[in-house]
Amino acid sequence: MPEEIKKLNEKIRSCRKCPLGSMRLNAVPGEGFLSARVMFIGEAPGASEDEKGIPFCGRAGSVLDELLPLAGLKREEVFIGNILKCRPPKNRNPQSSEIKTCTPYLNYQINYIKPAVLCCLGNFATAYIMKKFGLAAKIQGITKIHGKIFITDFSYGKVRIMPLFHPAVVTYDINKKSILARDFRQLKNIPK
Repeated sequence: MPEEIKKLNEKIRSCRKCPLGSMRLNAVPGEGFLSARVMFIGEAPGASEDEKGIPFCGRAGSVLDELLPLAGLKREEVFIGNILKCRPPKNRNPQSSEIKTCTPYLNYQINYIKPAVLCCLGNFATAYIMKKFGLAAKIQGITKIHGKIFITDFSYGKVRIMPLFHPAVVTYDINKKSILARDFRQLKNIPK
């Protein structure tokens, strides 16, 4: 692992910039291929992730692992991270102050990895990434824009942003699995 990513991960693991840092078991910096073409961004670690320090290792992670092959992807070929690096109590929604405090870590990861495709898992990731990439005017609820691809220019080149339902939705609404599967299959068709 490159020294600058090791240092970033250490910073994340020792971060106490917001109250979540003192409530967590483990920070979850994110993991995956550091030259990934596709980066998945969720909202925050859940209980399993907090316990193990690994992103998407619980029930939502199992769903994600089932969906990746539909996109022609393997977990080791992508990078998986979150808006927040620490678990909010009782998996509550991220607060705007926490997002503001924590996203510089995510921004660093995006600038380092330079993914061609950013898959935003859920409303919070979608809203943050769409604003960051100058697409704030296109933001609507995930139900309206899931599976759509937005193309924009960024400092390192053209980026495709694809909002998706968060895989956790399948744990309480099994009907969303077929929608997620359809959306993931579209990733196969994104030009390289």
